[in-house]
Amino acid sequence: MMNLSDLKPPKGAKHAKKRVGRGYGSGHGVTSGRGDKGQKSRSGYHRKRGFEGGQMPLHRRLPKRGFFNPFRVEYAVVNLDTLNERFAAGTEVTPELLRTTGVVRSSKLIKILGRGDIETALTVRAHKFSGVASEKIVAAGGRTEVVSRHGVVEDRAVEADAVAAPSPDAAGEPSDSAEPVDDDNADDGASSDV
Repeated sequence: MMNLSDLKPPKGAKHAKKRVGRGYGSGHGVTSGRGDKGQKSRSGYHRKRGFEGGQMPLHRRLPKRGFFNPFRVEYAVVNLDTLNERFAAGTEVTPELLRTTGVVRSSKLIKILGRGDIETALTVRAHKFSGVASEKIVAAGGRTEVVSRHGVVEDRAVEADAVAAPSPDAAGEPSDSAEPVDDDNADDGASSDV
């Protein structure tokens, strides 16, 4: 009859821990199971990732190709013919609307390009426009608004007016910021030594 006290783990399932560095009587004396000499037999050994024993590693054997610009800005492209098909006149097209309707499927910045024609008047907000796309949208009665990367709308019309308006200096009118002429210094410069 079997008792609980007779239960034993299967042979080989449990074994004594290897106690290294305990002298010759332990069976692991001298080198403690590390072999003879070499880098791996020393304490503190750590092999670097990709190390191939001193031969030229793979990441240095492969050639370099081209130039990678870490500061590049990538845009998801939307053309005018797509806007003309998807949206009705008077719609305010925003980056959020383009993503929810499935026109844009990524989280990249959005750029509007001028392929095709647009016949509906739309207010289009995007991060960038091509020159042809802006002209066609405005010609169709719409409006373009540039959105910065942080979601702030930049009013281009105001900037255009500020650039187009002539400054008072250009019209020939005196400027208030001009420094007054020092008459004493002017006389000193004009007078000759006697």
